[in-house]
Amino acid sequence: MSADLQDEQTLLFRDIVIICIHYQLFPSSLSHVRWSDIRRRGMYRKAPKPPIDEVVSWRQSLKKLQESKTGQLAFREFLRTEYSEENILFWLACEEYKTITTSNEIAIAAKRIYAEFVHVDAPRQINIDCGTRQEITNSMSQPTLSCFDKAQRLIYKLMKKDCYPRFLKSEIYQGLLEPSEAR
Repeated sequence: MSADLQDEQTLLFRDIVIICIHYQLFPSSLSHVRWSDIRRRGMYRKAPKPPIDEVVSWRQSLKKLQESKTGQLAFREFLRTEYSEENILFWLACEEYKTITTSNEIAIAAKRIYAEFVHVDAPRQINIDCGTRQEITNSMSQPTLSCFDKAQRLIYKLMKKDCYPRFLKSEIYQGLLEPSEAR
């Protein structure tokens, strides 16, 4: 593959990611996308990017990034490319979990979060220490709204110190910073 064609495909992929972020479309894989269809339809040129001042504000902190729905989506897509999407998904699930008001819903949601992220054989197992994992396991018989707090703090720290700085240097973030005319 020539260097020019590879550069063009890289730019097209970046533009597809921007479209997905804007329209909140996140297929599990973009591998089914045919470059010729994208180019022929010109769809990668139609999606407006988020306002530049919003994108720039994400540099302030991970908290600021997560306050923005578009920021969450961009960060999630970045984490997906690094095979660590489970971190943001767990964090978001915990945030939603804290808003539950009935004990029946708490029990159902706690079991879902546990099965998806915490259990040793979870499909999206988060990277937490065995002591925290055991504490959560023990709390599943009578889950409370705070049963995932320690794990959520650990995952937030991991994202803040490790993933977030790499996100700010990523092609996804840098592509959102570029002026729209350059696209």
